[in-house]
Amino acid sequence: MKYILLIMLSWSITFASDATIEVIKKAETLPSLAIEDASINYDDTFKLRFFKMLVADMNVLSLFNVDRHHRIAHFNDVDVLVENKDAEYVLRYMMSQDDDESLRVSVKLINANEVIFSKNYKVSKKDSYYMFISHAIAYDINDYMGEPSVAWMKRKVIFSRVVAPRKSEIVIADYTLTYQQAVIQGGFNLFPKWANKAQNAFYYSSLSGKVPTLKYVDLKTGTVQSVMSSDGMMICSDVSDDGNLLLLTMAKNGQPDIYTYDKKRNRLKRETTYSGIDVNAQFRDRDSFVFISNRLGYPNVFAKKLGSDEVEQLVYYGRSNSACSAHGEYVVYKARETSNAFSKNTFNLHLISTKTDFIRRLTATGVNEFPRFSKDGDAIIFIKNYKNQSSIGIIRLNHNKNYLFPLKFGRVQSMDW
Repeated sequence: MKYILLIMLSWSITFASDATIEVIKKAETLPSLAIEDASINYDDTFKLRFFKMLVADMNVLSLFNVDRHHRIAHFNDVDVLVENKDAEYVLRYMMSQDDDESLRVSVKLINANEVIFSKNYKVSKKDSYYMFISHAIAYDINDYMGEPSVAWMKRKVIFSRVVAPRKSEIVIADYTLTYQQAVIQGGFNLFPKWANKAQNAFYYSSLSGKVPTLKYVDLKTGTVQSVMSSDGMMICSDVSDDGNLLLLTMAKNGQPDIYTYDKKRNRLKRETTYSGIDVNAQFRDRDSFVFISNRLGYPNVFAKKLGSDEVEQLVYYGRSNSACSAHGEYVVYKARETSNAFSKNTFNLHLISTKTDFIRRLTATGVNEFPRFSKDGDAIIFIKNYKNQSSIGIIRLNHNKNYLFPLKFGRVQSMDW
């Protein structure tokens, strides 16, 4: 248990030719976008809720200067509203409800008085799933505009939320935390990790029994299976793209080390043998991983090839670098920026390239932790704890913009994307 608590405490931009090169920020002129609501038979509260969600999603795209005024229009009108006549783009939508209470949304994007994009969307329950239509609209418009994929907007986040001493919930949410569903309740369950790309299964560490146990949850069937247990520590920190190889942190005989577990062959292999602490392994590619180790006398980021004894130091800035994520040549890591004995310290996220010496600081205040790259490397998700508030943060690397979505209650312990 002491090792689990240690890990909980310690884990706790603009692209040019290299994502880490410092550039002079320029005032970016973006095209204006107005949003017109043509919905019928909906109360004002829900109409405004959907409108605000759509405004947030269109802002996160970072392609437009989005007008935040909620204006009512008629869907089939040829002309845009007078108030929006100077907007370069107008997004008009109409919500309607079927007899089975499913939500339909018709959308059209207008430019120079011409409809350049249109599509219809549907979800089964409007109050529970309306945000996923908004995310899908933003995704499709981004795709229509020819921008790099934002498929991460449609992915779900899974996180552990501490609600009381030694009590937690595992929650599935959309990236804005608007949708939340607690899938594991009761007990002390931490470190959830998606088991596959389809996000229909996940692993988590159960600390409710006498021995830390790794469990597997199949969301399609609702079944929960115990995978393996280990004294001291049992955490699945990453899963390979094909879902077969797991990176585990185990503390057999009181020593935290990195292991790989091959599901098909039911084979467990020890990857690190350092006499100190090796934790938080993340796949760098199919043949190597990055991890946190105190082999320099303080936490820092290292890399290792599977099956090799050679270990490479990746980070030379900071004296307490205690969480990381990798995407190709890029590594994002958490570093302690202050050493205050009598007040809270600041932990910021930094981005490095393994091919250059440049470093980019991505955050400025609070405790920023658990960074995770999106699958395409376009964005980083992370947890920000600031002034007793937990939030999910999104960093758009291509656009040098950050967005925060606060958690309504509880405190995020760990998460995966």
